[in-house]
Amino acid sequence: MDRVTEATAAVERGEWQVAVDLLGDCGPDEIGAAELELRARALYGAGEFEASVTAWEDLHAFNVAANDVPGAAMAAAMVAMFLMMDTGLMSAVRGWLRRAERLLDGHDEQPAHAVIAVVFGYERFMCGDMEAARRHSSNAIDLGTRLGVPPAVVIGRVCAARVTIYEGRVDEGLDLLDDIAIDLMSGSVDPLTTGMMYCELICAAQGMALHARVIEWTEVMDRWRHGAAIGGISGRCRVHRAEILRISGPCDEAEQEALGACEELRPWMRREFGWPLVELGNIRLRKGDVSGAEEAFLAAHDHAWSPHPGLALLRLAQGETETASTMIADAIAHPFDIPSKERPPVGDLRLAPLLDAQAEIAAAAGDAATLRRATDALQAIADSYPSRSLVAGASLASARLALIEGDTERSIHAAKAAMAAWADIGAPFEAAVARMVLADARELGGDTAGARMERNSARSAFDHFGAVGWAERAALLATESTIVERSEPVVPSTTVTFRRDGDTRMIEFAGASVMMRDLKGFRYIERLLDHPGREFHVLDLVAVEGGTLPTAGTVAREDGLAAGQGDSGLPVLDEQAREAYRRRLADVDDDIEDALRMNDIGRAELATRDRGYLIAELSSAAGLGFRSRTVGGTSERARTSVTRSLRYSLDRLSEHHASLAVHLRQSVNTGTYCVYNADPTAPRTWAL
Repeated sequence: MDRVTEATAAVERGEWQVAVDLLGDCGPDEIGAAELELRARALYGAGEFEASVTAWEDLHAFNVAANDVPGAAMAAAMVAMFLMMDTGLMSAVRGWLRRAERLLDGHDEQPAHAVIAVVFGYERFMCGDMEAARRHSSNAIDLGTRLGVPPAVVIGRVCAARVTIYEGRVDEGLDLLDDIAIDLMSGSVDPLTTGMMYCELICAAQGMALHARVIEWTEVMDRWRHGAAIGGISGRCRVHRAEILRISGPCDEAEQEALGACEELRPWMRREFGWPLVELGNIRLRKGDVSGAEEAFLAAHDHAWSPHPGLALLRLAQGETETASTMIADAIAHPFDIPSKERPPVGDLRLAPLLDAQAEIAAAAGDAATLRRATDALQAIADSYPSRSLVAGASLASARLALIEGDTERSIHAAKAAMAAWADIGAPFEAAVARMVLADARELGGDTAGARMERNSARSAFDHFGAVGWAERAALLATESTIVERSEPVVPSTTVTFRRDGDTRMIEFAGASVMMRDLKGFRYIERLLDHPGREFHVLDLVAVEGGTLPTAGTVAREDGLAAGQGDSGLPVLDEQAREAYRRRLADVDDDIEDALRMNDIGRAELATRDRGYLIAELSSAAGLGFRSRTVGGTSERARTSVTRSLRYSLDRLSEHHASLAVHLRQSVNTGTYCVYNADPTAPRTWAL
């Protein structure tokens, strides 16, 4: 059996790396068109995205030289398809589609026509041109059916269904998606198309906040991917799993899925890598990991992906209410318009999460006018789409508005409705947030005992979910309610001991003394308490606790690199990726020129953004002296380990000395850098 036959058999078995190894690094001069296509598919399955696209480009050049017009056009269309699926760089996609169209000009219908039509359909959909998306997708379905190109038919049907939803025929569009889901389950389409379209179904449901459908389709995709997923499909599925766990909990599991998704998708996504980063930030924000959330949101922003509403809510959590208000207002006024399959490209649906955040921020700021506008807009969206999540969000905004207007009965009624809806959906975090608003309404109405009961219930739900910061806030408010009711003054103590003695630790705080078994997290805390206000990199904490210095983090900072760089020596962009980016810059420039020639200012603006993104990526990949910069996983693993140890230690501490646990949770910030922020109004001397 020759190596090509063996490689073909390996691809059919899904043994991608075996096929890549068999084909080797043979260029277009050494093997034929069939082998080049086989190599392109094998490389994609093996996780080498840029190498796969380069192989398709080689196949295009090979077929052009051989005067194989249909083959060259199909290869060009496939380059466009893969760039569309994984990069979000629509100007490069359009450039390759124009190449394919020029090749086929004057020729009879070819299978490549169907692929061109379906890629044009999705390109237009992602750019928000619903009319053109419907036209191209209908053409793809027709051509794919007549010319025998099943992927074009299925992808065209999904595009047409999503367009139908955004045209306002929601039930009809959902029925079409259900039909497609059944067809995908039958196994009648190739694995790559099946995986991509499962992802599209979930994105469509996620955009409409149809939580039950998201769970159903994600579970189906999750079962499917373990035996058939290729390329970046598995990573995309993990993002959807993280999205579900962010709603249902527990938070730790959600974070692990999000981190796993980021790791898997790093070689695949370019601009769209902001999607899993934002999800990671949202999860960390719920956990109370403010520093970790900020890192994720800012990294998403670096990838030209909108970090909102998460970043605006982060600023609110940091006490920067005015900044949060400005951020969210700007995000609503200028909605995210980078082409994406993961978010609604047009319409009010893409504003719903932003409006939810604006309502929360406006309530915190006491801005009744802004809160009223957000509430009205959320209600209008909920009236247009069949989603209980959207209805619950509108009810919670209404409860906040009634509270700020002093209408306690209306606030209680709306908060109860939101809480019941979220509980029924299976969203315990959202239900607990609604319960906190309900507690505020009860307290405003004079029912202090009822408010305390709601906050204690919310604290329990937050604890179970893993939302540490929210649990602490609920506990603190419940305690304040008790103090107000009993009129018992709090007398602060200056006696503070946190001393290690062998395997035990002596603790004295606020007049109470306990002795506990020492824990690794306590040793991290001791280091922070010994230097209030000083930020420690997690690698330093691990190294100091373990007795080894210097650390990789210290070396990286001394070299002037950002945290997390220099840990593994892996380049941000390898040479193949940098060369591909340079080629795509030429495609982008051609697209800008073509758009200006056609007086298509909107397309020219989008292409200009693509150009800026590529230039920024190439620039960020070059360090001092234009050396390749590197990224690694050591810092992230240390960050996760330190955070887990600290959380476990504080959980144990809360069982023996609750007041100190509350103080430390409020005062110790975790993330890549950890710090103990001493309270200037209550100076303490720590005996360590």
